[in-house]
Amino acid sequence: MTIRIVLADDQAMIRAGLRMVVESEPGMEIVGEAADGAEAVALASRVRPDIVLMDISMPRMDGLAAARRVLDGPHPPKVIMLTTFDTDENLYAALRAGTSGFLLKVSPPEQLVEAIRVVAGGDGLLDPAVTTRVIASFAGRHEPVRPPQLAELTPRELEVLRMLARGLTNAEIAKELFVGEATVKTHVARVLMKLNLRDRAQAVVFAYESGVVTPGSALG
Repeated sequence: MTIRIVLADDQAMIRAGLRMVVESEPGMEIVGEAADGAEAVALASRVRPDIVLMDISMPRMDGLAAARRVLDGPHPPKVIMLTTFDTDENLYAALRAGTSGFLLKVSPPEQLVEAIRVVAGGDGLLDPAVTTRVIASFAGRHEPVRPPQLAELTPRELEVLRMLARGLTNAEIAKELFVGEATVKTHVARVLMKLNLRDRAQAVVFAYESGVVTPGSALG
């Protein structure tokens, strides 16, 4: 299946570069471009892409605000945030907004392509070492709040959630649990459904903020 992508960046040259990289890959298609956050929200609603590549800093409406609007809609796309600044504050804000990942604009083309495939496939996190470190750092500043829906998870699903918080892929979880990847996919899907989460990135945020894991305990 073709991955349908919207580009949202206020710099035309950046959009042109992204388009060139993406359209050189089989199975990927640019279905629209936006020059600001408000335009990105309207475009995503109209063309229903699979993924939005969203600049974090844009006029009229910044990328974080636009991402929240896009993700609040029915059947939302996945959102990958793009930025020139690798700051923990930006990454944590993006993940809490419900985005699936965070990528520097200076990243090599192959990393962008891999990020799109990872997010489209729902099988991992973008740079799990960075993701888990940042979430642990910020979530650890507040007392965890244990939501009632945690009680709906089986012991095995809770174990899978802890492994997601370590940034493990389905293949790595399967290896640790001595089960097949198909079984892991089922467990992950049930965890996300029961906790009303969009994807693995949100699951990591949830795991730390609810106290399922604590800073330092899920790394490594």
